[in-house]
Amino acid sequence: MNTGRSQKEQLRVHIRWMIRRDMPEVLQIEQESFDFAWTEEDFLRCLRQRNCIGMVAEHGEKVVGFMIYELHKNKLHILNFAVNAQFRRSGIGSQMVAKLIGKLSSHRRTRITLAVRETNLAAQLFFRTQEFKALKVLRNYYEDSGEDAFLMQYRIADDTSEDADDVSNRIAQYEEN
Repeated sequence: MNTGRSQKEQLRVHIRWMIRRDMPEVLQIEQESFDFAWTEEDFLRCLRQRNCIGMVAEHGEKVVGFMIYELHKNKLHILNFAVNAQFRRSGIGSQMVAKLIGKLSSHRRTRITLAVRETNLAAQLFFRTQEFKALKVLRNYYEDSGEDAFLMQYRIADDTSEDADDVSNRIAQYEEN
């Protein structure tokens, strides 16, 4: 019996807005997590925009995860998301996604979208466990590598707006041909 693992899975974190002082820890997590990491300037350029929000997960005094997302009229779009490698598989990512899902409502923002690299199987599997569905492949999505991405989406149960979009998109596809 591995009690260390079960204790790790129970890790509780405090999730709060990202502040300037968090940037060194966020950048460290970013650089350890991705081959094509955002720079500090990338983060600042994004966070200066009115519809862009950063959140961090804190354990003790240490930032152990972060998420950057955009607010749109009817959805939230995750731009960047990572958990410190030492704290992965301990429920931190799930708590952060749950916090974001809690911001959805049936009469305003009804879904969360994100693009996941085709080669990032760990992220694809994680988001599937969070009830995200892959909608389509975005060809040559990443400028840094030309890699494809999967567009993934979480939708609250009583949202029917996307279904209507799907029908019109299918019709539009036939009209183009």
